[in-house]
Amino acid sequence: MSSADPSIPEATIRTSTVLLVGLAAGFLSGMFGVGGGLLIVPALVLIVKIDQRIAHGTSLAAVLPISVASLVTYWAQDHVDFRVALCLAIGAIGGAVIGTKLLHVLSHRTLSLAFSGLLIVTAIRLFMPIDGFARAPLSIAMILALVLVGLITGILAGLLGVGGGIVMVPAMMLLLGLPAALAKGTSVAVIIPTAIMGTYRNRSSKNVNLRVAFIVGFGGIASAIVGGWISAMMPDTLSNVLFACLLIVVASRLLLQVRSDAKLGIVH
Repeated sequence: MSSADPSIPEATIRTSTVLLVGLAAGFLSGMFGVGGGLLIVPALVLIVKIDQRIAHGTSLAAVLPISVASLVTYWAQDHVDFRVALCLAIGAIGGAVIGTKLLHVLSHRTLSLAFSGLLIVTAIRLFMPIDGFARAPLSIAMILALVLVGLITGILAGLLGVGGGIVMVPAMMLLLGLPAALAKGTSVAVIIPTAIMGTYRNRSSKNVNLRVAFIVGFGGIASAIVGGWISAMMPDTLSNVLFACLLIVVASRLLLQVRSDAKLGIVH
């Protein structure tokens, strides 16, 4: 089995188009503190015309270099809590195994609907900014809660090709009272091992196009740094509203595609 959609020959995948996807994903990843999969998946499906399942696996691989670049930026500003990251990573790595198994058996229509739902839920969260509370200690109960959050994050990463920052960042702000910047930096640290495990599993199942992932991921490194710099100057409210609007547009486009496929009798 090829690592790309059989209906899309490898030679027809234009490097320039894929590179633009990486630049856009990296830029928005830096601005909004997510891995970038929220944008990579629909871009690969709608613009590059890659198979839905391959797009999810490829996205997770592409998220890795983008997240490393983001981590360096946050770490340089002392915005990473590695103790919290370890707790989340324990659950996330196991969740990634579960998610990649589901990716191998679920239909394309189910994946499209699930991803659209994730985009809409994320948009709603962004329209309602989360304020941090007083910093909570890392008690046994809190550690277990973080492992559970990590498990959910890993499942989403393996199944939907996203880094999981949309789950971890608000969870850390609510559970631990972490400032937004610290929560984002810690989230990026967790995304890296999650992406490694998920990509390994997807590669074994031939659900990833490594060539496309390489171009997207390394194309997004520089733009992720630029996006992070702009994010530091942009008011949080404006940043959230802009990204929420973008997610709604992308989710709507994917849902319209599912509806169009259903009318034409196309089954994946």
